[in-house]
Amino acid sequence: MEHRWSIALRKEDFRFSCAHFLIFPDGSKERLHGHNYQVSCRVEGALDGHGLVIDFNQVKPLVRALCQAFDERWLVPQDNPLLDIRPGDDGHTEVRFKDRRYLVPSDEIVVLPLNNISVENLASHLAARLWQALRERFGSAQVTTVEVAVAETSGQEGCYRISDPGSVGG
Repeated sequence: MEHRWSIALRKEDFRFSCAHFLIFPDGSKERLHGHNYQVSCRVEGALDGHGLVIDFNQVKPLVRALCQAFDERWLVPQDNPLLDIRPGDDGHTEVRFKDRRYLVPSDEIVVLPLNNISVENLASHLAARLWQALRERFGSAQVTTVEVAVAETSGQEGCYRISDPGSVGG
């Protein structure tokens, strides 16, 4: 019989507000706009000697820090071939899409190693970062699976799950 435990966190302050646009397969894009994203997560692992997967209070600051890094920024995908991103020496970054040119203070933009800024990609990026932080802190025996959901509106979210196939319960 297989036994699996997890903790789930969905806190009001697991959120960030930012700007983005999607680039579609036909080469068009949305207008630059923003969302108030809400993040939730689930961490699966073995129970420790105290009957805990992980103390909630040790996970919450990690999720808050991930959200804070995106809050009040413009998120731009580094790996989209239709974008040209040029950080300048004057403290500004220029982003070009076809005949469109955007100039933004460099401290107000986050360039992510993604091909598009979708909720699916944001969930995978945040899950990978949370997975890494938890495994560094608690080890692979303690954390076997991390799942992150990113909602751009109520009832509309992208989810991503990382699981170690070699771990118990993975």
